[in-house]
Amino acid sequence: MNSLAVKAYDLRQDVLDIIVSGGGGHIGGDMSSMEIMLTLYSRMNVSPDRADDPNRDRFVLSKGHCVETLYAVLADKGFLDIEEVKARFSRFGSEYIGHPHNTLPGIEMNSGSLGHGLSVCVGMALAGKMDRKRYRVYTLMGDGELAEGSVWEGAMAAGHYRLDNLCAVVDRNHLQISGTTEQVMSPGDLHARFAAFDWHVIDVADGHDIDRLNAAFDEAERTRGQPTVIIANTVKGKGSALMENKAGWHHHLPDAAECEIIRKDLKERKEALMRE
Repeated sequence: MNSLAVKAYDLRQDVLDIIVSGGGGHIGGDMSSMEIMLTLYSRMNVSPDRADDPNRDRFVLSKGHCVETLYAVLADKGFLDIEEVKARFSRFGSEYIGHPHNTLPGIEMNSGSLGHGLSVCVGMALAGKMDRKRYRVYTLMGDGELAEGSVWEGAMAAGHYRLDNLCAVVDRNHLQISGTTEQVMSPGDLHARFAAFDWHVIDVADGHDIDRLNAAFDEAERTRGQPTVIIANTVKGKGSALMENKAGWHHHLPDAAECEIIRKDLKERKEALMRE
């Protein structure tokens, strides 16, 4: 049994609580990106007691609309109080808004305008090289986000500067708000496209498999002379058949009956993992 895989289902319950309490949220992408963020934070050099450490690793949630999962993971790491998040999410005057807000501990950058995270991380990684720091920089992007031209400007710069302290992850769930990525704006062969910008590319067939994700992050850390991108194939709405692979759950507030189904499915999948 992988304890992080089990924990992912506990945190999915927290995400559901946050969204229901706040009256809305991007539940589909929250659920698809859970294992990615949880695995990453289990290994990053960050902690609440050293939140301003100049040698800390950096993470930017470029797909900022999936902040509910980031809140749940940061709370699990001790940066936030999960009950406070649930009570105050999307309330008037609250810092716990629907996109990352860098007045909160553990959040490096306000994000939400898609396509910006990678370019900011290029700057962070380049600064680390110039200052001879050993920190690593990570960003998580959505596959729909890759239609933004600024993503590819950042990718070009990262390859040019050989930023091997930079690792991007693509949450490749194949869906965005108005349909499949192939219908809206096909990203084509993502492996070939990033490789053309001189990136080291790692394809993860199951982006919910903690062991495969850890192996990919290990490989990224060993890579020299190139930035790394991990293309993690995931399931939008992962955790309940009610939500999975359905574009309509990109941003959907579950009603009471739907919540009951989702909670039951999450509980059953967690229990199945615990029996393994």
